[in-house]
Amino acid sequence: MMRRLFALICVLILALLPARGQTPKRIAIRAGKLIDGKGEQPVANALILVEGDKIVSVTPGGAAPSGAELIDLSRATVLPGFIDTHTHVLLNGDISAEEYDAQLLKQSIPYRAILGARNARIALDHGFTMLRDLETEGAMYADVDVKMAIERGEVPGPRMQVATRAMTPTGMYPLLGYSWEIEVPHGVQFVDGADGARKAVREQVSRGADWIKYYSDRGYHFEADGVLHSRVNFTDDEAKAIVEETHRLGKKVAAHAIGSDGIAAALRAGVDTIEHGDGLTDAQMDEMVRRGIYWVPTITVGAYVAPGRGGNWVKMVDLEKVAFQKALKKGVKIALGTDAGGFDWKALNQATEFEYYVKYGMTPMQAIRSGTAVAAELLGWSDRIGSVEAGKFADLVAVSGDPLSDVTELERVKFVMKAGTVLKSDIH
Repeated sequence: MMRRLFALICVLILALLPARGQTPKRIAIRAGKLIDGKGEQPVANALILVEGDKIVSVTPGGAAPSGAELIDLSRATVLPGFIDTHTHVLLNGDISAEEYDAQLLKQSIPYRAILGARNARIALDHGFTMLRDLETEGAMYADVDVKMAIERGEVPGPRMQVATRAMTPTGMYPLLGYSWEIEVPHGVQFVDGADGARKAVREQVSRGADWIKYYSDRGYHFEADGVLHSRVNFTDDEAKAIVEETHRLGKKVAAHAIGSDGIAAALRAGVDTIEHGDGLTDAQMDEMVRRGIYWVPTITVGAYVAPGRGGNWVKMVDLEKVAFQKALKKGVKIALGTDAGGFDWKALNQATEFEYYVKYGMTPMQAIRSGTAVAAELLGWSDRIGSVEAGKFADLVAVSGDPLSDVTELERVKFVMKAGTVLKSDIH
């Protein structure tokens, strides 16, 4: 009896083990044009060979090997999966304070996490195979949960790096204006003092934060010098403590900095990325070039919310266009980020950001790189994503037309592959 049981267990174990020498599934993709994220010109008639979740070769004019499944995209343009380096999957539009407050007051964190998973799926459908999600806006560490569910294959979505809870000093971020007798939710983690800053960084990293984000400023206004100014939130000691502790733990820091004062404070602190940056000055751009600091302009959200917010917001949109054009000429590293969540995920396609970059002076190829190769560099994942080449994840998208002639083609993605799995295929 024991021998039979032992033999049965052995058979089951062998059945569960992969066969010796068994190779992963192979897929050959025939691309009519390939924009690989590296070259200056597209590659015609390229064959992309995928095994498992990785690209193993890219061959112009290559022949599909026998036994490989063939995907014919010979009438399409293939590109690396898009990367959005500034999103909020736990948020669904906040033109007004009322919209923002309602989400924190009337929606539970579990419900918001469900919507977050839905929003991640929307992003994937639009061709974004990677997101850097820059805070949960009061939903605590639910971005870690969404990321984990995607990684484990429970729900479809892009790869994610997450920042969990952004930081401000006490009382400097919504929800604000409610009776002091009522304890309302907070959109961020309140942090005071250098020691408090270090503790908050450690807490967030221990809970799964890949990035730390803090709000460098608020209260954006113009003064007689014509510069966009702002009120700085943290003392220099506090901001430097955030950055130093984050770097000590091997992570990076993103700073929300819109006015020139907030940007200057963030640069003094040593942050890795400037988010929004409408009020960038020439000197600040030069400093960013010298130090290799990335700028994530999030033009789409500014243009979307400005009419509803009024005040200085409309002027700020025009100011950012001028800053973008100067930064481009100076060689600032510009990575694509949309601030999706600041606008309703169902209202706009994130790829609209590519269109703005071209309108503001980038070539279509530069715009594409901002959302592929440059974004991958910002994330520290250039060895995994951002271009179509051997050894990288098989994250691919395809469009019917030529995005180098009409960049809005990127808003009409017809094919999406993530890690070698086809998730959308509408090309006929």
